[in-house]
Amino acid sequence: MKRGLTGHYLPISTTGEKATAFVPHPLPPEPTLAIDGELGALLDAASTALGRLDGVSLLLPDPGLFLYSYVRKEAVLSSQIEGTQSSLSDLLSHELENTPAGLEEDAAEVSCYVDAMQHGLALLKNGQPLSLRMIRDIHRILLSHGKGSGKMPGEFRTSQNWIGGSRPGTARFVPPPPEMVMDAMGALELFLHDQPVKTRPLLKAALAHVQFETIHPFLDGNGRLGRLLITFILCAEGVLDSPMLYLSLYLKKNRNEYYRLLQDIRLSGDWEEWFFFFLTGVLETSRAATQTARDLLQLFARDATILQAEASSVIRLHQYMQRRPITSVPRASHSLGVSTPTATKAIATLEKRGIIHEITGQNYRKLYAYRSYLDILHADTLESSSPTDH
Repeated sequence: MKRGLTGHYLPISTTGEKATAFVPHPLPPEPTLAIDGELGALLDAASTALGRLDGVSLLLPDPGLFLYSYVRKEAVLSSQIEGTQSSLSDLLSHELENTPAGLEEDAAEVSCYVDAMQHGLALLKNGQPLSLRMIRDIHRILLSHGKGSGKMPGEFRTSQNWIGGSRPGTARFVPPPPEMVMDAMGALELFLHDQPVKTRPLLKAALAHVQFETIHPFLDGNGRLGRLLITFILCAEGVLDSPMLYLSLYLKKNRNEYYRLLQDIRLSGDWEEWFFFFLTGVLETSRAATQTARDLLQLFARDATILQAEASSVIRLHQYMQRRPITSVPRASHSLGVSTPTATKAIATLEKRGIIHEITGQNYRKLYAYRSYLDILHADTLESSSPTDH
């Protein structure tokens, strides 16, 4: 439904020229959204798929088997959208303090995304509500290293930013002026707390994501934090017990449509078209993640059968690499509590069985990867991405 502008334009003067900033109306949209017919059926289907995804943890002997690497896959994808070139293997190698040459900054930036995600989820599990204070705290961690570390981590912007174009006058979109950011974010916080009305969690996540991206409250990191916000809302609402839903791959594949819809909402108020796009992403992503978990379970079971007659150290190493699919002899020795020769022998056995492979080609500081595991998770994370707005 076309409702017209979802905010108002405000003339501003910045960087020596005049421009027009967009200030969004508080949520929820008016008139009331029409969630019925085909859109209502899609909402029900997406909610069901999300429930199945959350329940997939019941299939796993340890949810950490899936979450450790899946969270990192999301971090890589979300950062690739912003222009980093780090892959999932690069990130895992970085966490073993063996960062690939030339990728230190990118890998550190992706690692900050993982830290920010885990910090926010820990706060939610401890009963803290999703708030502006929490959002700023998460942003501080997100930008603690890398290219955005000098752009006011943890603080709302105090200067004008814009999206697309070299200056505000030619920009594709100009967010609210800095003096209006706090009021706009305060209204968003009230909406997250069901004021003035309670909103279904998936619709709340869809609405809040657009509003956050429209306000663009930080100098950098808005895209990454806006994508994280979706998962945080669903966890805070109790829809997800574990952070199993990440839409970065879907948004990456459909980025042109995504950016078009964000702008179209501002101009025409067609929230229903955005809901179709968003809920389709939730449905597809939930189903794909559920299948990924099942594929991993099948892989683990197959390889466990291959290794059933091997020494206990070999079996324990295989179990460990289900949680950490890249390792080294020192890390395996420490984690398993065995001697270096025992860890070396266990790694050699897994390598001989074709389960792991050495990936550095070095004589020293060798790393070994659970290749089939990474192949399942690596899909769609290696494509290089051109930088977009932040």
